Amino acid sequence: MMALGTGSVALLGPLGVGVLRYHASPGAVNQIMGGDVAGLFLATPLALIAGVVALRGHPAGPVLALGPAAYVAYTATQLALGGDVVRYAGNSERFFLLFLALFVLAGILLVRAWSVVDAAHLPPLSRRFTRFFTVFALVIAGFLVLGLHLPGLVGSLTGGPGWSSGLPDPTVFWLVKFMDLGVVVPVLVGFAVGLLQGRRWAHKAAYAVVGWIALLGSAVAGMAIVMQVRGDPEGTLANVAAFGSFAAIGIVAAIIAYRPLWHLADRRPPPRRPMRPHS
Repeated sequence: MMALGTGSVALLGPLGVGVLRYHASPGAVNQIMGGDVAGLFLATPLALIAGVVALRGHPAGPVLALGPAAYVAYTATQLALGGDVVRYAGNSERFFLLFLALFVLAGILLVRAWSVVDAAHLPPLSRRFTRFFTVFALVIAGFLVLGLHLPGLVGSLTGGPGWSSGLPDPTVFWLVKFMDLGVVVPVLVGFAVGLLQGRRWAHKAAYAVVGWIALLGSAVAGMAIVMQVRGDPEGTLANVAAFGSFAAIGIVAAIIAYRPLWHLADRRPPPRRPMRPHS
């Protein structure tokens, strides 16, 4: 259901038939289109694969569901709440229940998958991958704080140029900052610390974080590409290269982490046979 809903949002929106029209500036619509590319071609297939694998009883299913569930909950919130109905025409409010259903479903799947996955039975992460992914998570957290959000925050307080980028869509401007700085950055930093300390919950969280990073990185790269192709004044080749690199690294890390999951069935202990009473 989450895969169907995610794909439907992308196909109904500006990337597809255009039935779903967001109350947003042209620049924000370009970014939504880029995000829909990742939602349609990455998040939807991954969620569908996770569902099929889980229905077949393979233990990799719930693990694969962690990343798409976190990604859908993140994006559905912004799509539902980020519009400016006073400034821009649109009809996205008519699809509020769809966004809400996606958010609730993603939250349920995230909690359910987390509770089902047993960290003790997950494939071990190599020391090299652990070090690399810890650094990568901290780099992303640092970029979100220092590179992406700090200039806008400083500009909003001082009236500097960093604030001008948020003027066309102030709700999106503040909502993204609130979610990234209040949720994403603390989660990434806490996860990195837990992974370095060898915490079992961090081992399990690695599969959610790596999937979420791969999907979100691909969405941001898609935004940069669409903005460049459509001649958006905020689009640059430097952004395409930078965010494309983040996406590529995230996808490679996800492939490395997810590949051993297909052997999880071989790692489970065989079921015990009932003891026969002695005659």
